[in-house]
Amino acid sequence: MRKEHPITTAPQDGRTVTVLWTDFDGQLNESPARYRRLEQLQKAGGDWNESDTGWWTFIDSTTQKKIDPTAWIENPDDEAEDD
Repeated sequence: MRKEHPITTAPQDGRTVTVLWTDFDGQLNESPARYRRLEQLQKAGGDWNESDTGWWTFIDSTTQKKIDPTAWIENPDDEAEDD
């Protein structure tokens, strides 16, 4: 069964989790996302700074966007498939 949690409790260890976030139009979105620290971003190259640390999701097949999610979704059924 699907369970929503506050984003402050989401794993920030590099794994992908499903998050809920609102875009500039006020549309609620559900997307896979990863929390990326500055060190992780710098490894990819480019000019990054501390303000780039946070949650990132793909908005199309080649474009990533930093987002401000409000919740993340835990689905224990997904974990059972990994066993």
